[in-house]
Amino acid sequence: MTVDFDLRSNFVQIINGKSSPTEFTRHGLNPATLEVLPEDRKKAVLAYADAIDEYSDQFRDLLITEQGKPIFQATLETNNAINWIRGMASLPLIEDVIEDDETRTVITRHVPPSVIGAIVPWNFPLMLATGKIAPALLTGNVIIVKPSPFTPYGGLKLVELAQKFFLPVVVQSLGGDDNLGPWLTSHPGIDKISFTGSTATGKRVLQSASGTLKRVTLELGGNDPAIVFPDVDIEKVAEKRIYVHSSIFEKFRDALVRQVESYTVGDGFKAGISHGPLQNDMRYSRVKTFFDDIEKQGWKVATGGRIEPSYGYMVTPTIIDRPPDNSRIVVEEPFGPIVPLLSWDDEAKVIERANNTSMGLGASIWTADLDRVA
Repeated sequence: MTVDFDLRSNFVQIINGKSSPTEFTRHGLNPATLEVLPEDRKKAVLAYADAIDEYSDQFRDLLITEQGKPIFQATLETNNAINWIRGMASLPLIEDVIEDDETRTVITRHVPPSVIGAIVPWNFPLMLATGKIAPALLTGNVIIVKPSPFTPYGGLKLVELAQKFFLPVVVQSLGGDDNLGPWLTSHPGIDKISFTGSTATGKRVLQSASGTLKRVTLELGGNDPAIVFPDVDIEKVAEKRIYVHSSIFEKFRDALVRQVESYTVGDGFKAGISHGPLQNDMRYSRVKTFFDDIEKQGWKVATGGRIEPSYGYMVTPTIIDRPPDNSRIVVEEPFGPIVPLLSWDDEAKVIERANNTSMGLGASIWTADLDRVA
């Protein structure tokens, strides 16, 4: 099915069945939304995924333009966004049968909260937007999407496209600066907040939402460790903090250096580019402070270590060789292409070191021995 849709056009919203300029948008709940059957919601969501697929090249280019990702990363995110929607649509909506006998049947039905506010970050603006939109719509909610002010265009266009498949007001968007976040989280007309972002901001979201007893889902910062055992395939490891067994440390480091030095930083639209620019000046300025620490703290650099003058927020991929465990590059999440490489000997101690973070979004163990992982 071909959908009449232009990613370069001005934004519109649907009010009373008619396209209206964004400045006339208003919040409201369409009662007909509650009468749509689950199977019909699923069909609409799958049709929405097909429409994004139809315009996937344009969404990819939009992502490169406003986020800075190179072509292969932008293609991967766009495809993942589509696959997330389709995958969620394949999940059954199950009623919990508490009791079922000759005398009675007791069933727990999961009723949607109603109005969801979705706050989306700049690092995966398409994938994380669809990851909030699809489950909200499949379960019969309406949703207001607030994309990051650093990457607003893709999120707004995702919503505009969605409006072609759902009843008026079911999918809406709000574009603007960070002042919108507190308004959404404290608004009495919103029943649930889904937020992805930093731990510090997540705490403020939770505090603000508590004033109206909203349900809240938070996906916050992650300074993800990887523990590498001696039997690992060295060529297949990547994370934010890498703990490598001392018996293979030099071999691992040298292989990682070769890989990193093969990367090319530049314009994401150009072929062969592995790393585009950082997304915004605030992020670029923060990442530069880690490079300043290289000289101030006397860190040993395995490769990189400098930010070369360029026409954009370009940063040379860098590996820091065995910095102290209490150094900023180990403790904090830099959100840039700079990674600490650390050594270990004692299994219990390295697990303790890896767990020594308040941002444990994910972690991994790299070994050929599954029994050891278990």
